Amino acid sequence: MANPREANHHPDAFHVSGPRNLTSLNWRDLIISSWKDAKYKRTVIACFIQAVYLLELDRHEKRTHDNALAPNWWIPFKYKLTKTLIDERDKSIFGAILEWDQSAAMADLVLIRPSGAPRAVLVLRGTLLKSPTMRRDIEDDLRFVAWESLKGSVRFKVALEALKSICDAYGSGNVCIAGHSLGAGFALQIGKELAKQGIFVEAHLFNPPSVSLAMSLKNIGEKAEYVWSRVRSILPYGKEAQVVGKDAQVNNDGEKTTVAGSKTWMSRFSGSGLKDASVVSTIKWIPHLYVNNSDYICCYYNDPNGTADKVVDKDNVSGQVAAKLFVVSKEKQKFLEAHGLEQWWSSDAELQQVIHNSKLISRQLSSLYTSTPSQVVTRVMQVL
Repeated sequence: MANPREANHHPDAFHVSGPRNLTSLNWRDLIISSWKDAKYKRTVIACFIQAVYLLELDRHEKRTHDNALAPNWWIPFKYKLTKTLIDERDKSIFGAILEWDQSAAMADLVLIRPSGAPRAVLVLRGTLLKSPTMRRDIEDDLRFVAWESLKGSVRFKVALEALKSICDAYGSGNVCIAGHSLGAGFALQIGKELAKQGIFVEAHLFNPPSVSLAMSLKNIGEKAEYVWSRVRSILPYGKEAQVVGKDAQVNNDGEKTTVAGSKTWMSRFSGSGLKDASVVSTIKWIPHLYVNNSDYICCYYNDPNGTADKVVDKDNVSGQVAAKLFVVSKEKQKFLEAHGLEQWWSSDAELQQVIHNSKLISRQLSSLYTSTPSQVVTRVMQVL
């Protein structure tokens, strides 16, 4: 078991690998909030994600409260751990809820929560290639590659319920969700799930997995198609996956849509007066995506062939920006560096916000801007 002195020199200790020259919160934040600075917010949220990785690693190494590494990644920012998200199958920690610590803030004369600082943050880590959690992490990685969806994962349900709980407690405007790599994939789909219900939370997604990676694998050839089928067969999505046949298909959200059923039924109402502004969703959820062009897992979000500047529904001619995309502008890097989390709190991080939104982003968020079968049914009942 590691002792406190060894923990102080650990490469993952906050003072060893954490952000440099970071301004501490103080009474001045009552006037000018540090959280209004985009770089500060990105840095803090990336540190929160690192804390979740370390919560699991602390568990692996059986570190105690005295020598744990994770707490120092949230304490300097006046937050506290209120809940860990546990995968009951292997007892691994894959997420956490961090909340504003008013007591700690008042000790430094920060009497109220600074403007822009979320009341609570749901944070989700990515893949850890270490036992005992590696198996479940890779299973979800393969699930995403095979199904382009994470809804079948046990972790999806746990994280969604956790996000709903803090939204109910503090209001969605005071809540943020964040994730890295696989965790960013979960955060994107969970945030989108709530957005469909009219609940919009701030989202920060670091190195989110790209569905184009899956699509490129499917197009390699017959041999890849055979492997693809085998991968799907060993990753049971759920009861709905077992009944998908020639008259059904699974969409990007992993939801079964019967071709001869709801899709066709919906098309009968096109142009019938039901397809109006009350049916077509307005774009109110705008996630922040942070990608690196040298990271092949997420680089397709900045695909130069993406020509859709805006997601525009044919009934919504004005169009609105679907996501804020930030790209590292460094020279070509090695994959591990480009996919790493540390770059997002690095003092020399050079980001540029990309004006256009790629086709991939539009595809990921398209379900937010079109009516679903349940929305159509509700509208029909209102008309009747």
